[in-house]
Amino acid sequence: MNARVRWHRGLTFSGTADSGFEVTLGAERGVGGDDDGFRPMELMALSLAGCTAMDVISILRKKRQEIIDFQVEVKAEQAGEHPKVFTNAVIEYEVTGRGVQEEALRRSIGLSAERYCPAQGMLAKLIPMRLDYRIYEGASTQDRELKVEGRWSREVPALPA
Repeated sequence: MNARVRWHRGLTFSGTADSGFEVTLGAERGVGGDDDGFRPMELMALSLAGCTAMDVISILRKKRQEIIDFQVEVKAEQAGEHPKVFTNAVIEYEVTGRGVQEEALRRSIGLSAERYCPAQGMLAKLIPMRLDYRIYEGASTQDRELKVEGRWSREVPALPA
């Protein structure tokens, strides 16, 4: 995989990669930017959210779950000092649908976390992550009821007796 950024002015860049799509990167005015694009660390959090979201929705659809709405939010804390690396992250999966099975969602999240999502696989080696989920029953995001909420965690093998 190859990625490239091209400087335009100040702290404004355009970025592109093998897919050919382009994204604007920028910085806030307080550090000399024009407040005109994504911050690089925002893109890192967005990559994590997008990577696991694509896995989970694909697996849920294969499991024939009736999904009306699906969102993934990453809440990443950063160190106060430079380099302001992520120190931990919470990934929240929110599913709205009809009859969505908790075990199907848990399995989908687990497969993403342990097998398919390279962004999560890489970052999980560096920072602690918590994976929370909520399933809402309903035909729309306006007319729904919380059915279940929980937390996915890696299965720790039992110690031999």
